[in-house]
Amino acid sequence: FFFPPSRLPLLPRTRTARDIFASKPLRPASMSRSAENPSAPGENPSAPGAAPPALPAGSRYFNFDPVKLEKLRKEVPWMKDPKYFKKVAVSPSAVMKMMMHCQRGVEKGIAKGGNPIEVMGLMVGSVDPDSPRTLVVTDAFALPIEGFETNVVADDDEVIKYMIDLSESLEQTRREKFMGWYHSHPFDVGPQSHCYLSSTDVTTQLHWQRGGDPHGDPFLAIVVDPLRSLARNAPELKAFRVYPPEYAAPPGECPDGTAPSDTSQRLERWGSCWNRYYTLEIEYFMSPSAAAVLGTLTQNHRWMGTLGRTPGLEEDYRKRWPERVRGAAHAFGGLDAAAAAGPTGPGTGAKGTEGKGGGDDGKDGKKVDEFDKAFRAVQVLASEKIEGSIVQMAKSGLFNDV
Repeated sequence: FFFPPSRLPLLPRTRTARDIFASKPLRPASMSRSAENPSAPGENPSAPGAAPPALPAGSRYFNFDPVKLEKLRKEVPWMKDPKYFKKVAVSPSAVMKMMMHCQRGVEKGIAKGGNPIEVMGLMVGSVDPDSPRTLVVTDAFALPIEGFETNVVADDDEVIKYMIDLSESLEQTRREKFMGWYHSHPFDVGPQSHCYLSSTDVTTQLHWQRGGDPHGDPFLAIVVDPLRSLARNAPELKAFRVYPPEYAAPPGECPDGTAPSDTSQRLERWGSCWNRYYTLEIEYFMSPSAAAVLGTLTQNHRWMGTLGRTPGLEEDYRKRWPERVRGAAHAFGGLDAAAAAGPTGPGTGAKGTEGKGGGDDGKDGKKVDEFDKAFRAVQVLASEKIEGSIVQMAKSGLFNDV
């Protein structure tokens, strides 16, 4: 997705939370000022002048100190370090709304023309003033933008107006502000996740960062892989920040910090701009009361869902299975398995070609890479079938042999 640079300032330069905090900091009377100021032993927390009690980690994300946050936003330490932020804390409601939005795009696209639709939305949150290298996402809002692949241009007057109206509405009701965007990559399920930034995504994220970072509003990008999430029965998403153009990443370093020797592996996993952005660790948080409710539901009811559900027999899985098998077969169709395997056999990948035994002109090395990719795809399919059979055998022994 791409937001034209001329349109980007419209959203950040509307009346922002920065203006509200500067003139009248918001602090409910019941809100803790900081999780770093627990009461001293024997001190009455309710006594006048007493420090408020420390909040659990999950609660403090909802009860940040706006004064401390405003100070951090003025200092903008992230402008001095391209990899300043290390972690993203995401609330369950934000994750649920993002996943549901992305899944609706998949279902809508398949219903219309057979191809899942990419969707996009904005995230609300802030920097964590008690742990400045952490970004906090408390909520997410879907945008009326849809498209296929990565060539969608969000340059519609109605879309821009929608974002401005949403921003102004949130500033009247929320203490947080827009701090990131998310979009989906609903591509076919394969051995690798599709959570990466395309060249268009990198351009969009760089414009957002240039517009917000210098003013104390660091911007974040999250990419969701809805089809892989469905196949794994768990959210598949990753968070990213883009390097400024003047920064040179360490040679060969991928967004996750690894440095594989094979260029094709870097391109396959992270796209053509693999050295222009980096990943942030994602954690999820919730309040103690929400955690207690979820724990009760999980303990009392989730085991029934696990035993009563068979992913391999579900309609969506069965519909995608023939296509995935055909894709793996097609990958092998144009290969000479014996020549591609070479003296080292399948699965060796680039390690067998980067050395002296990889062929004089690099063609043998390319065959090994293609064979290794197809081999991994087949491994995933076989593993899913084996795991599904084991689960079914366990259920049969548990329920039928009593």
